[in-house]
Amino acid sequence: MRIIDIINESRNPIFSFEILPPLKGNSINKVFNIIERLKRFDPKFVNITSHHSEYVYKEQPDGSIRRVSILKRPGTVAIAAAIQNRYGLIPVPHIICKGFTKEETEYALLDLNFLGINNLLVLRGDEKGEIRHNDPNLYNEHATDLQDQINLFNKGIGLEGTTIQGIETPFSYGMACYPEKHEEAPNMVSDLHYLKKKVENGADYFVTQMFFDNEKYFSFVRRCREEGINVPILPGLKPVARKAHLSMLPKIFRSDIPEELAERIRECKTDAEVKEVGIDWTIRQAKELLENGAPGIHFYTMSVSESVQKIAEKVF
Repeated sequence: MRIIDIINESRNPIFSFEILPPLKGNSINKVFNIIERLKRFDPKFVNITSHHSEYVYKEQPDGSIRRVSILKRPGTVAIAAAIQNRYGLIPVPHIICKGFTKEETEYALLDLNFLGINNLLVLRGDEKGEIRHNDPNLYNEHATDLQDQINLFNKGIGLEGTTIQGIETPFSYGMACYPEKHEEAPNMVSDLHYLKKKVENGADYFVTQMFFDNEKYFSFVRRCREEGINVPILPGLKPVARKAHLSMLPKIFRSDIPEELAERIRECKTDAEVKEVGIDWTIRQAKELLENGAPGIHFYTMSVSESVQKIAEKVF
């Protein structure tokens, strides 16, 4: 079933969450433990993030240093299949541009099609760190380019015009949006211009980057509607859980932390206290969002799945 149909047909706000594949060599049981903790809240789908390869420098036996490319978190497609088969939940793997060739993307789409997984979250991916050179003949530069490849695949057209057979259920996909503006957009007007293009090109819905001030979401949704962007916009939330989040989350995700929340975090003496503040704040956020018409709440669970469980107990 398509995620857009689930959102539109659900009588109640939906609960969903995102998981991070384990680091290379680690057990998938960490993923299963998160799902076991949250499955009783009837998640309508589970997102699986995807990361491109990174360059690391390794010392060789002779003392020299060699730069090698390592995919630190492999297995997005396999984890999606495992979630579908083990739990009967709808997996939504991330498909990203950065660090993946068009050919690698086509292989992923073929594998997902074979597995009967037909919901995606389509993203450009971040520019952080060193990644492989973006030759436009080999790589999709923007998320809209990635949309074009997926749209052609849905029509049975592969790279270089090859024919792809057996696509009984075309891919349906959502995309990301940024209530506080994408970090590379010159302004919100420009950001909304490209957001509208993504809808025209086939995006069914959007999931927001994490935010901590609900007014940012409400204002963003109003502006989207004024621009004729009428697809569902799921708010994405992540509870703070450590004092380090006060500086780390704004730096990495470009999400402002309201002074009221920042002051409460600064007053905490331990991370255990910060965790409770984060739970309380996110419960208030989620309730206000749902009371004002948000179609559901999407949670980012990395390192905070226990907090998400406590929040869901009060909200869903």
